[in-house]
Amino acid sequence: MTRILPGFRLAAATGTHRGDRTYQQDQVGVISHPRYSGCVLAVVADGMGGKSGGRKAADQVLLTAQQLFERFVPEEESAEDLLQQLVSEAHLMIKLTALSAEEEPHSTVAAFLINSDRRCYWVHSGDSRIYLFRGAEMIKRTLDHSYVQRLVDEGEISELEAQSHPQSNLLTACLGTVAEPATQLSRIDSLEIGDTLMCCTDGLWHYFSQTELGNTLKQLPPREAAEALIAKARQRARGTGDNLSLAIIRVEALI
Repeated sequence: MTRILPGFRLAAATGTHRGDRTYQQDQVGVISHPRYSGCVLAVVADGMGGKSGGRKAADQVLLTAQQLFERFVPEEESAEDLLQQLVSEAHLMIKLTALSAEEEPHSTVAAFLINSDRRCYWVHSGDSRIYLFRGAEMIKRTLDHSYVQRLVDEGEISELEAQSHPQSNLLTACLGTVAEPATQLSRIDSLEIGDTLMCCTDGLWHYFSQTELGNTLKQLPPREAAEALIAKARQRARGTGDNLSLAIIRVEALI
């Protein structure tokens, strides 16, 4: 997908793979606003909870995002409020879904919105991540709501040690829990030509350093980058890989 904006365009791609799991519980999407050119929302959700519960939870995140974004008026409404509403409403809908699910459903969420003025806003809860790369250099990323990230923050372990920690899958926040989910909102005031944003589940980012991600996203167009990252993650998983999903958007100059 390519969206043309004044002076630049957005090139986007998504990718997903079931990995070595029996069921696919990830959901991912890049949604173009139906009425406002250059306004785009990217969302990824990693569902948890039985063979159907996790997928239902992730489906609720994407459905909520689509419904809210269709009604969003960029010129009149706050992007931060939209993203916070996405989290709150998806959280409620997942809790309602639990009434008919096989197990208690939960989901992570990582979503970013780009406006036609090149401002970017993002929100996340859980350990699905959002990255901003300028060329190959990582400018910013979300910090996981997880037990391992807490250990890193407290200086107990390093980022490198966190990659192989046996409790790396323990979350401290996600959607669908009894407690209100912890969230992190952020804003980038002006994206530049060559910037690339990516949101992805832990089934993907777990297998890469930020340097590897940056080099791949710089060297390849979004579609080819998505395919290359999925292929490499599958290779490195050696038959034990989780579901993995990603959405990539690059800011490009008009030729």
